Amino acid sequence: MADQPNIIFVITDQQRYDTINALGFPFVDTPHMDRLVREGVSFSNCHVAAPSCASSRASLFTGYFPHTTGILKNADAWRRSWVNQLADAGYHCVNVGKMHTWPFQTPCGFHERYVVENKDRYLEGRYYFDEWDKALAARGLVKQQRELYREYENYRDALGAFTWDLPEETHSDFFVGDFAQWWLRTKPVDKPLFLQIGFPGPHPPYDPVPRHLDAYADRELELQPVTEMDLESQPPPFKAMRQHNVDVDHDSVVHSLNPTEEQRLRQRRHYLANVTMIDEKLGELMAGLEAKGILDNSIVIFTSDHGDCLTDHGHSQKWTMYDQIVRVPMLVWAPGQFTGGREMDGLMQSMDIGAAILEMAGAAEPEGSEAVSVLPALRGEDWAGRDYVYAEQMTDGNYTDGPFMTMIRDHDWKLVHFLDEPYGQLFDLRADPEEMHNLWDSPAGAEAKARLLAELREWHIRSQVRTAKWAEDWR
Repeated sequence: MADQPNIIFVITDQQRYDTINALGFPFVDTPHMDRLVREGVSFSNCHVAAPSCASSRASLFTGYFPHTTGILKNADAWRRSWVNQLADAGYHCVNVGKMHTWPFQTPCGFHERYVVENKDRYLEGRYYFDEWDKALAARGLVKQQRELYREYENYRDALGAFTWDLPEETHSDFFVGDFAQWWLRTKPVDKPLFLQIGFPGPHPPYDPVPRHLDAYADRELELQPVTEMDLESQPPPFKAMRQHNVDVDHDSVVHSLNPTEEQRLRQRRHYLANVTMIDEKLGELMAGLEAKGILDNSIVIFTSDHGDCLTDHGHSQKWTMYDQIVRVPMLVWAPGQFTGGREMDGLMQSMDIGAAILEMAGAAEPEGSEAVSVLPALRGEDWAGRDYVYAEQMTDGNYTDGPFMTMIRDHDWKLVHFLDEPYGQLFDLRADPEEMHNLWDSPAGAEAKARLLAELREWHIRSQVRTAKWAEDWR
């Protein structure tokens, strides 16, 4: 297609929905993300399909839910994506940074991959050298990660918050941003470009460079209270996971069951400083696209794979179904194509942007796809969003003591179901948007609980029928 736009798809790792200033969160500095909000279209109710990296990304890049892809946890084999369809439609497809495929370096449809993975790999890929590892080694530098942080006196009290003390250009997020700039400067763009940039942050370790942390040193932040009522009402797997994250230092984070306010604030400030670092690189990316002469014909999309509790609800990192985890930013910037300055509050799955990407590119959508294109919303046409959104999580190395878990929510209620168990979670989102009061066993939630459980059953049956071709292709 002669009018195929370039598509620049920026994905951060573990960025909460409430981390962009222009979306109503003035405690964080994000001038370049703010530009995407002011001049683009933002989706305020975008939900991931899984509260962990690989499962969420696999759904985003296939258009199928985790129970269909079979990619239910990190290091489950993932080698296929709709990037193949973009390539077939004439796009040159490039990945710089994190995708979290398995194996890490599998092509997954891209013509070029420059892989940068988790900052602190331990459970899988511990001895895999990605592009960032090689760059550090070539400079004779030892990467800051778990083995080094464990030597710090404050390691067990830091909640994963440290500073990046090597040259700042060697930080993983700066490295990825600069690598993308190098690609734009040195490679020809002689056909439509699909450029996926995967920033490793603000995933822990929460390791901003000092100059960005300095800006947050005295920043006033409001923290969601952690109440005994909330903690006691949580299902047994979540209680077990709280203790597990104290006993095991995943990603250099030693969790605390009762952190002080100062510990919580320190962690949050490090995290937000890392978001601002990424924002700086986003601004440079926009300038690089303009310098290359391709910005005007580009669609820039910004999102994340899931969020981070940051001690909210008493939890570390992800693996739960609270909004801090399953709700993410989704920004689409293309002033020449879509009227900007619009915020859409309809429910969407993050995978729905994949269907829109394929449609905008003139590429074929996979047969039986469970993604629903949001292109009508981008064009300003009637768009109400989905009736329900879903997320799934299976037992893994972090969520160690729980059965298969499924979330379903509409605008008013959220339900979290645990396979073959009598317990669960149910929240009245209108009355309790912070998800503090579990109504699973309350008569006040009985009608909503029955309705959502019934819809959950129908969704699974519908999904099995609709996606049969995906399984057939694997035979």
